[in-house]
Amino acid sequence: MLKGKIALVTGASRGIGRQTAITLAAYGATVIVNYNGNKEKAEEVVGIIKENGGQAISYGCNVADYEAVGEMMKEIVKEFGALHILVNNAGITKDGLLMKMSEEEYDAVLDTNLKGTFNCIKHISRQMLKQKEGHIINLSSVVGVYGNAGQTNYAASKAGVIGITKSVAKELGSRGITVNAVAPGFIVTEMTDAMPEDARKQVSDRIALKRLGETKDVAELIAFLASDKASYVTGQVICVDGGMSI
Repeated sequence: MLKGKIALVTGASRGIGRQTAITLAAYGATVIVNYNGNKEKAEEVVGIIKENGGQAISYGCNVADYEAVGEMMKEIVKEFGALHILVNNAGITKDGLLMKMSEEEYDAVLDTNLKGTFNCIKHISRQMLKQKEGHIINLSSVVGVYGNAGQTNYAASKAGVIGITKSVAKELGSRGITVNAVAPGFIVTEMTDAMPEDARKQVSDRIALKRLGETKDVAELIAFLASDKASYVTGQVICVDGGMSI
């Protein structure tokens, strides 16, 4: 499905990004596993991909750093000749009630989650326009759609990702480039593993399917949106939340 394609997944050393990198590689893409702080975990992902017959490399870069992202994109294109798939997954949380949230906590989340998405699209858009081909998938969240107490910064960043998605889809669509957003609900990751059991049950009770999602549920949708099977899908926000938001 993705044979011959070059894909970059940001924040791919853990969670949804990790599974997305593995899934894209399983479908034939050569994957650049981006990480910021944990090279060991990123190399672990690369190892898994190679053990299963895929191709991947790791690349350390803080997506919040405009110049560093520009250099990363240049090196990827120089090495591989193109970039067909961009998955803007890198994200952080610094939760807290608005009245207690510091400016630093607000800025840090916006810089990574929202500006990081802008930086990556900005620096690869010219190449994709030149190729007349590209699939950009941005990770938003149901929190960006509906809000959540204690996550003002995170909700603002993920709502902003939706705005970027719709706007860039209109700007790049005429050159065959699709831009979509995926909005996960509660997915089993390191963050949800830290939740108390009673809190997990309360969350599950709010979900139509009565369970938390798996990273593969999100990764498979991303793989579809990254393929030519989704060539007529753009500017969309697709919730992967087990029916929590209905």
